[in-house]
Amino acid sequence: MEKSYIEHKLKHNASRTLSLAKWLVFSILMGLLCGVVGAIFYKGVALATAARMAHPWLLFLLPVGGCAIVFLYRRMGFQKAIGTNLVLDAIHSGDVIPLRLSLLIFLSTIFSHLSGASVGREGAALQIGGSLGQNVGKLFKFDENDRNTITMCGMSAVFSALFGTPIAASFFSMEVVSVGIMHYAALVPCVLSSVIARAIASRLGAPAPFYDIAKEIPAASILTVSKAALLACLAGLVSILFVLALHGASAMEKKFFSSRYVQALIGGLVLLLLTFLTGFDAQRYNGAGVQVIADAMKGQVHGYDFLLKILFTAISIACAYKGGEIVPSFYIGATFGSAFASLIGLPPALGAAVGIGALFCGVTNCPVTALLICFELFGMGGWTYYLIGVALAYVVSGYFGVYSSQTIVYSKYRSNYINKSTHM
Repeated sequence: MEKSYIEHKLKHNASRTLSLAKWLVFSILMGLLCGVVGAIFYKGVALATAARMAHPWLLFLLPVGGCAIVFLYRRMGFQKAIGTNLVLDAIHSGDVIPLRLSLLIFLSTIFSHLSGASVGREGAALQIGGSLGQNVGKLFKFDENDRNTITMCGMSAVFSALFGTPIAASFFSMEVVSVGIMHYAALVPCVLSSVIARAIASRLGAPAPFYDIAKEIPAASILTVSKAALLACLAGLVSILFVLALHGASAMEKKFFSSRYVQALIGGLVLLLLTFLTGFDAQRYNGAGVQVIADAMKGQVHGYDFLLKILFTAISIACAYKGGEIVPSFYIGATFGSAFASLIGLPPALGAAVGIGALFCGVTNCPVTALLICFELFGMGGWTYYLIGVALAYVVSGYFGVYSSQTIVYSKYRSNYINKSTHM
């Protein structure tokens, strides 16, 4: 009996050792692959953005750009809108994401930024990484569970390479799939691939953003924390508005125009008109808006910036442009937080930082990732404000979210199992 037990333990330990060795190898592989892809993608988006800013006439592509993307996707066999939801669906169902999706989202996102659509980059990063991970798993004949793990591994790696937040990226793919639980089986692969991908991308010229706001953070007191808490609660409500706008714009286009091409054309024309009305040369609401996020740290924002960014992004996503909603959520959070902080007597930089964490948490339902993003972007000095802000936004935002395929496994308000999809 004792011998049998020892043999069983030895086999079990050997199995765990082999599993760890396997994931060490594939984590390094995914980190190297995704680091290179992420760096190339970063440079492609940067070049497209620089070209558009230098040649504003490229904005005239807006009415036809969405049509071109619809045509390209249909030509490649995708009849419906494809986004991050496809990756989440694949993890839930075990389906394999076609490898050609990586190339499609890569090219269409760069073209979206060249045209001036109000989209981000990290949504595309999740799709590219998820597709690469899935197909590596398929190539090496992984079973469904291991394929899900390497999918999350790829998502973390490209997110880390592109955005420069390896800690947050490690946890995001584990947290975003099912709200209320964390897929810790993927912890080692996600962490290793994320760190390696960031190191590779950094070597290849993709910088990691950091906003030094340490001198702008006041000592925590009941008054300052209460003000930040109020800001976070309102940001949670703004995140609901953003989600509803994304859903509403798509629903409205489908209601009035049955053809996907007509939807893209009309949406692009509306975007072009809005760009003329808000400043054709400034392009304040086009593209990712990274410069406006930096301006928000200095308090150089308008009180309506966040509303116009919501409008631009909702229309851009509705008319088929690709890229994602994450960086726009940073823009919305930063501009809202900065403007509101100025009204209530908080430093704009702190308001922008709390706003970013709160908005991101509200639209993704990922509080751990949101907190880690704040730490990596702004440092640890404002941890009290970030922690409270993210927690309150998580609760206030309810069951809304930008990813309709995301599952709320456990309630946000009681310790009970609910297993429902997010509202859109």
